[in-house]
Amino acid sequence: MNLKKYLLPVAIMALTACSQTDDTERRIDRLISQMTLAEKIGQMNQLTYGDEEWLAEQIRNGVSGSILNIPDAATVNRLQKVAVEESRLGIPLIVSRDVIHGFHTIFPIPLGQAASFDPAIVEQGARVAAIEASACGIRWTFSPMLDISRDPRWGRIAESFGEDPYLTSQLGVAMVEGYQGDDTSDPSTMAACAKHFIGYGAAEGGRDYNGTTITERLMHNVYMPPFKACVDAGALTIMTSFNENDGVPSTGNRHLLRDILRQQWGFDGMVVSDWNSTGEMIAHGFAADLKEAAAQAVNAGVDMDMMSHAFISQLEELIDEGKVDMETVDNAVRNILRLKFRLGLFENPYVDETYAAEIQYAPEHLAAAKRAAEESAILLKNDGTLPLKGVRTILVTGPMADAQHDQLGTWCFDGEPEHTVTPLAALRKLYGDKVRIIYEPGLGYSRDNDRSKLGRVTALARTADAVVVFAGEEAILSGEAHSLSNLDLQGAQSELLRAAKAAGKPVVAVIMAGRPLTIGGDLDACNAMLYSFHPGTMGGEALAELLFGDAVPSGKCPVTFLKEVGQAPYYYNRNNTGRPASGNEMLIDQIPLRAGQTSLGCSSYYLDTGFGPLFPFGYGLSYTTFEYGDVKLDSNEYTPDQTIKVTFTLSNTGKYDAVEVAQLYIRDVAGSIARPIRELKRFERIALKAGESRTCTFELPVSELAFMGLDKRVKVEPGDFKLWVCGDSVSGEAVDFKVI
Repeated sequence: MNLKKYLLPVAIMALTACSQTDDTERRIDRLISQMTLAEKIGQMNQLTYGDEEWLAEQIRNGVSGSILNIPDAATVNRLQKVAVEESRLGIPLIVSRDVIHGFHTIFPIPLGQAASFDPAIVEQGARVAAIEASACGIRWTFSPMLDISRDPRWGRIAESFGEDPYLTSQLGVAMVEGYQGDDTSDPSTMAACAKHFIGYGAAEGGRDYNGTTITERLMHNVYMPPFKACVDAGALTIMTSFNENDGVPSTGNRHLLRDILRQQWGFDGMVVSDWNSTGEMIAHGFAADLKEAAAQAVNAGVDMDMMSHAFISQLEELIDEGKVDMETVDNAVRNILRLKFRLGLFENPYVDETYAAEIQYAPEHLAAAKRAAEESAILLKNDGTLPLKGVRTILVTGPMADAQHDQLGTWCFDGEPEHTVTPLAALRKLYGDKVRIIYEPGLGYSRDNDRSKLGRVTALARTADAVVVFAGEEAILSGEAHSLSNLDLQGAQSELLRAAKAAGKPVVAVIMAGRPLTIGGDLDACNAMLYSFHPGTMGGEALAELLFGDAVPSGKCPVTFLKEVGQAPYYYNRNNTGRPASGNEMLIDQIPLRAGQTSLGCSSYYLDTGFGPLFPFGYGLSYTTFEYGDVKLDSNEYTPDQTIKVTFTLSNTGKYDAVEVAQLYIRDVAGSIARPIRELKRFERIALKAGESRTCTFELPVSELAFMGLDKRVKVEPGDFKLWVCGDSVSGEAVDFKVI
């Protein structure tokens, strides 16, 4: 092989990239040298859209480097023109918005996308969002949210990828790559923002904004990996979190923002505070006033202040007093300008005002959204009722059957309900010529307690061959500041299910929600249950095709489903207790009256809810069945620099072509600190035809078994390990191996 032939172009590309980087840094330095202190601080100030005349004056005077929530391309261009053509130095704005799971074409909420276990569909969803949003001039999104979410009471679990660090890492990287593309200067890209740094999802009691108590080892082993993965993938920005951990708010945490993010991880992007999280350090009791809060945030490593007005009002005086160094301000401005150069805003500050109308809801965007909704639906129960075959009449009922707004889910500011394809509309369109569809909602909305139509639901159900009940929760019941202490179906929805079941006909429950609800008591009232975290614009078509078997469910639980909310927080990758339950202990209804005081077995469980969750992480049924066999390793001993090669046979033993999400888990049997009972390390969607068997392979570098141990060093520890290849986090036969 002629190595020169291959190495020379690579070397030229590397030199070109270095030259471009050097040129950008020189341009940044030149700009900074020309800026007044007021202009520097202005770049560090982010404002939200409002009085346009007032905003234009602020931009003209160099008082803001970024604007949130500008509504359309024409407005972006007007304000951008002020920045580029009317301000002294012509530095363009960066326009930002919360584009979380789609812009106009809305994909399933992130928790739903996580249920697909499909990085490709997550990347595609982010790409669609970037294309649609950038056409309106939005070049920066506050996504992906990487908070590990182990408590379903927390409303923002809807925006997360669930409870597992590895799954969150893989899907977070996919989302970053979808937003940013191969070239961030391409006008159709957006800067990703990995948030919330860090620990926000562990808010005490699941109450939003609450403090956390995450130890250093737990932080490094569970909460940091997704952020590190996205930094390595080139995420351009990071957002600090609202919470304080161990008494220190993230926005004022120098150790996190400088020692770890900048020095250890080498992050050279931009750090932004969350909305007023700088000012909220006063309420935390970490700062006495806004001036002290500004000093703490900028000295910790925050580059841009979102909507607390702390930097713009306090930094000049803090510099005069020597409490903030000019070098600190210059470095912050450098990071902001670097972001704008990387996005190509200096070369292409304006947007084509006609293009947005052409690109929204493009057929390929809707097709991708439908596929995402299909892949994210989880079949939790099925006695053979699904798919619906041979039915002539179905009753469609429930408050979520035709809920255009609520189907979109939380935090989608630009979703347009009139474009939502609901299940009722899709069933009528796709199957209305083959099946008689009766519609009686029974309840007007998810919290509706009006039971007056439940009798009519029962009567109509008697005339049908099957009943499909679309239940769940309205979009407003999940998301930021929407924590719940009761996770049962709201209103009279459980009674609606029982009213449908009273007719004696097969009942299918389809749940659309922003979190894993405690639906254990509702399972007996249905023959089959599909769970669809708010599925977005095309959710109706996806669900309709799943119900009739034109698509086959393949989603898996990205979080543990609880029997009762009192189990929270409950997650699969927990450490074992010294007294784990055997499953044979006495439960509350078995305790005899006037029993003598006893510990009933001295093990860890609830007397009333018993053992384990309702559904474990990774669980999900199909219309077919799968069998795993012949799990083999290429060795029984490995060194830290080797790779474990795992082969196994996966067989589709049923009658439907389908996809199985094969999952690989490991356990470090004994470490310098207690290790989780299982940890997900690999997964893959594998399509098999009915009756097909295939030999499959996973490769796992031993280096990925590293963790922060007792000595606070991250390394692979020698010892015994167990490995499973299976369809969820509790099944499978263990295979043993050693690391030497």
